[in-house]
Amino acid sequence: MLKEYKTVAEVAGPLMLVENVEGITYQELTEIELPDGEIRQGQVLEVDGDRALVQVFEGAGGINVHQTKVRFLGKGIELPVSLDILGRVFDGMGRPRDDGPAIIPDKRLDINGYPINPFARDYPSEFIQTGVSAIDGMNTMVRGQKLPIFSGSGLPHSRLAAQIARQAKVLGTQEDFAVVFAAMGITFEESEYFINDFRRTGAIERATIFINLADDPAIERFATPRMALTAAEYLAFEQGMHVLVILTDLTNYAEALREISAARKEVPGRRGYPGYLYTDLSNLYERAGRIKGKKGSITQLPILTMPEDDKTHPIPDLTGYITEGQIIVDRDLHRRGIYPPIDVLPSLSRLKDKGIGDGKTREDHADTMNQLYAAYARGKEAKELAAILGEAALTEVDKLFSEFADEFEHRYVAQSEETDRTIEETLELGWELFKILPRSELKRIRDEYLDRYLEPQEEE
Repeated sequence: MLKEYKTVAEVAGPLMLVENVEGITYQELTEIELPDGEIRQGQVLEVDGDRALVQVFEGAGGINVHQTKVRFLGKGIELPVSLDILGRVFDGMGRPRDDGPAIIPDKRLDINGYPINPFARDYPSEFIQTGVSAIDGMNTMVRGQKLPIFSGSGLPHSRLAAQIARQAKVLGTQEDFAVVFAAMGITFEESEYFINDFRRTGAIERATIFINLADDPAIERFATPRMALTAAEYLAFEQGMHVLVILTDLTNYAEALREISAARKEVPGRRGYPGYLYTDLSNLYERAGRIKGKKGSITQLPILTMPEDDKTHPIPDLTGYITEGQIIVDRDLHRRGIYPPIDVLPSLSRLKDKGIGDGKTREDHADTMNQLYAAYARGKEAKELAAILGEAALTEVDKLFSEFADEFEHRYVAQSEETDRTIEETLELGWELFKILPRSELKRIRDEYLDRYLEPQEEE
């Protein structure tokens, strides 16, 4: 029998202070019974001696400090898991929101998880094909990697996330592939877009979706990515699946963290975010990876919108330190009608070299990738020079590089939302673009590959 407390001392915003408590722990769940019998949920944010500070999930409006009963449940937030979570849509607290039945769990897992022993980690080395050339060809994602997408307000990162979720696959493996999708602080319209897109394409069958809406409590937004990662850990390390976790939008998550921190009257850090923002984000990102001796893996694709497109904002800045690269969604490319508007030059996948080459993608991948980078960068410089001095200032070779930059953006980077390119199609597209340039300018590709792919001998 749980002990009831009628010692609520103070209510301020979503917070409630309970006095004269015993044996209470940080992040413990609570039940709050109002005088009219209504039950609300809460979580312990802070314990100071015999006083506990509780965040009320549904808000503290209407709570009577003299008549409200509080019960501490002796456990943290848990997620019931079984293979039945595939194909289902849940809210930010793991409750079904698709009119389906409740999950009959194999077990209940604490959403805070357990850190992976660094010695037990296996190095990411297997290529994940997203069907998006700007990622597969230039900034390759590897199984077990953390590769965030940095976007801006109003850019099509939601469409890109949905496309990757339905197209991603690990080539040449027997293990099942699953997607865990968590959306935080999104509008109802965005929520319907994601759910309908998953159902329309059939991707829902291999997906588990967690949706936290903008009007849901901030504390629920805090729990949503942990719910998703707990589901991913179950599918990956207990069911042997390759799991891609897509988290959108981490900026909304960090805003909720700032809101909770302000309510607790903590000393703010950069731009008002708590000083432990780095630690908190790393607790999420470091739940990706592979474990030696286990078939499954967790690959993370966090998406965050940079306020005012500022890469030095604390959220993208700290994320860049923790993760293995970033994909940059560019506003200028979006204005010019290019989808997906990925700017490949500042984008980076630090593990791409581990997931490409003979036996993984193709032997010429590394050389062609380096040449595409170099040629596109020189083409952009030529276009900037022409804008300042006029096209007459360009040499004939510069004009070819300028043409290459345009063709690269419109043929290689640009593709429709429904286009799912294989890695072979992406590589062949690169070779088609190289025909614009003189062979003598292709200095980053070995002659044997130039002979084989640029000028293939005609069949007799």
